[in-house]
Amino acid sequence: MLLARFGAAFCVAASFVAPAFAQSQIDNPECIAPANPGGGFDLTCRIAQTGLDPHVDAPVQVTFMPGGIGAVAYNLFNTSRTDDGSAIVAFSTGSLLNIVTGKYGEFTEKDVRWVGTAGADFGAVVVRADSEYKDLSHLMSDFSADPASVVVGAGGSVGSQDWMKGALLLREAGASPVDMRYVAFDGGGDAIAALLGGSIEVYMGDVGEMVPHVESGQMRLLAVLSPERLDAPFAEIPTAIEQGFDVEWTILRGFYMGGDVSDSDYQKWVDAFNAAYATDAFAQVQKEKGLLPLNLAGDELQTSIEKRVQNLRDIATEAGLIN
Repeated sequence: MLLARFGAAFCVAASFVAPAFAQSQIDNPECIAPANPGGGFDLTCRIAQTGLDPHVDAPVQVTFMPGGIGAVAYNLFNTSRTDDGSAIVAFSTGSLLNIVTGKYGEFTEKDVRWVGTAGADFGAVVVRADSEYKDLSHLMSDFSADPASVVVGAGGSVGSQDWMKGALLLREAGASPVDMRYVAFDGGGDAIAALLGGSIEVYMGDVGEMVPHVESGQMRLLAVLSPERLDAPFAEIPTAIEQGFDVEWTILRGFYMGGDVSDSDYQKWVDAFNAAYATDAFAQVQKEKGLLPLNLAGDELQTSIEKRVQNLRDIATEAGLIN
């Protein structure tokens, strides 16, 4: 809550300056990046460290806890640190996929408390500028008639996030994800080179990485897999949803806490995130770190995570990745 301004005489006499923001009182706030320094989890914690600074009463410290692409941290916060009210842990949509496919052991998405988001990137359906596919409907028609007639590629193996984007499109086209003709590459750069070289016809990428390629005129986005249209430079690109195909892929980055954290401690973090989301400064931090705004905290994020995980579980089951 902002404090009211008082007269100049009072300000001179006052022995303190009122803070610009109400601050959550969190003892020794910590963000755990479940990986080595550098990479997405580190980036996620740095957004919390910088973006929440005006909204918590002590600096957020970043700690690294590598192991199992998040598995070590997830297990720790489901065993010995389940009630730690001072710590948040970074996660991504890839973490949710690991939960679904059992890579985090016996624990599920219901064993932790999802706190807030750092931002997001979104999936994109990409073709060469001279591709025969001028819109998503044409591609979906071919997926429906003969899924194996289209060569799809991306920087991830079967069951990865990039593979999941293609699987969702095939399912929406009435085809089975197991029938997708998919080529896996070591990374997005290799997949883009294959697209430009003609080895694949469709690249399942992310919006954030496409800016220079779209501006160069070499590639075209048939759709962004976001809930709504994005701002420039993607404002003219329709979503899959508005083209009649209920497919969304959000690469979500955010934070969770142990499942036994008190409501009071949990709410302090939620309040801090909501306060940050209301500022231009937080949006600037997201932009500088290459993320797009997707600001969810508390119950809103909890509901969103449950829906996303169930969707992942359905696709993974249909594709034979899990029973």
